[in-house]
Amino acid sequence: MLALADAAKYFGLPTILTTSFEDGPNGPLIPELKALFPDAPYIARPGQINAWDNADFVEAVKATGRKQLLIAGVVTEVCVAFPALSALAEGYEVFVVTDASGTFNEIARDSAWNRMSSAGAQLINWFGVACELHRDWRNDVEGLGTLLANHIPDYKNLMTSYFTFQGGK
Repeated sequence: MLALADAAKYFGLPTILTTSFEDGPNGPLIPELKALFPDAPYIARPGQINAWDNADFVEAVKATGRKQLLIAGVVTEVCVAFPALSALAEGYEVFVVTDASGTFNEIARDSAWNRMSSAGAQLINWFGVACELHRDWRNDVEGLGTLLANHIPDYKNLMTSYFTFQGGK
């Protein structure tokens, strides 16, 4: 999830933060997200489980002017699936970032992914998001490389090996 957040920051994507019931069992939004996006709309929902049932959240989404949404959340079959299905029903193109949320077991995860995919959501991981947005290494080799290396230890090893082979350039 933090890798996706760093990618969103790197690419300057409009980001909306929300919680469903921060004074309840789900707790508050993790502080790293608030720190990374201090100016992002933060919608503390008073209890709606589906973020799309909250008018302020939907308005924040519409205010971005975007029709393609990247969605991630704490629990795949609820926090992600409910707003993804609602956004799809309203004509948005939805990309579910599969490794930026979780759930209780593989059956629940796979069922949620199947449900969203069948409704038209595209499943992608954060690495795919970053590379698809970047499009071409020549746009910023060091920027994308650093983003990837900061979250994928094997990628950092690959970069270290390459730079060592190149004589430390």
